[in-house]
Amino acid sequence: MSRVRKASQGDVAELVRLRALLFEDLGGEFFAPAEGDDDWRRELAAVLKEQMASDAVRILVVDGDGGGLAACGIGTVEQRLPGPHLRNGLIGHVIGVVTDPAFRRRGHSRAIMHGLLDWFRERGVARADLYASEEGEPLYRALGFTPHPDPALYWRP
Repeated sequence: MSRVRKASQGDVAELVRLRALLFEDLGGEFFAPAEGDDDWRRELAAVLKEQMASDAVRILVVDGDGGGLAACGIGTVEQRLPGPHLRNGLIGHVIGVVTDPAFRRRGHSRAIMHGLLDWFRERGVARADLYASEEGEPLYRALGFTPHPDPALYWRP
């Protein structure tokens, strides 16, 4: 059984490593950094350290064998404007659930998701959103996630 815990400052290097694995798995031009550009890793480490102290962020991990992390997942809660589709304006986001390839198919992502969903319930979120990889989509659907009605677009300056 996966033992999920909150991440600590000592986990930052491993969290950065796992997030890099996620981007490698997703592939494509959108997720690929420019050749030799590792600045994003330093920025990520700084932001993770800062956000670990935030009440609006929950970072959960599962320890692997030998001192590294087997898996991680991040949840955030954002206050938006309330509306008929978002009664209190609180929206949860699941960001970057990833398991090291050596530890996959052991229930780590499911355990992390249960922890994040419990945290969202405690926080009173009206909805939780996520972007699913092809591999992860069956898990998320099994947990009750359904297709989002809004089309997604993005802009980069």
